[in-house]
Amino acid sequence: MVTLSMFVVAVPIIMLMSGVSSFVGRRKHLLSTLLSLEYIMLSVFWLMILMISLLGGDSYFVLFFLTLAACEGALGLALLVSVVRTHGNDNFSSFVSLQC
Repeated sequence: MVTLSMFVVAVPIIMLMSGVSSFVGRRKHLLSTLLSLEYIMLSVFWLMILMISLLGGDSYFVLFFLTLAACEGALGLALLVSVVRTHGNDNFSSFVSLQC
């Protein structure tokens, strides 16, 4: 019989696997890869909160991880804006590797 705690732990693991498959499978646009990275960070955050709360630890490390995830999202958004300004869109096929 599946208990509720096993279900609660299985959901972020399934989220993590679907985020990784989306990150690997869809490489057409920069925005979709950034969104899948944020989805992976959200599932890892949820999994860390569950594991730390089950083990009875403090949540300071989780808050530090959330801060780093927010900084990663801001850097990704700045990169997206920079790419759209220089190339006109976020489609990877329009990038020329010889042009800086």
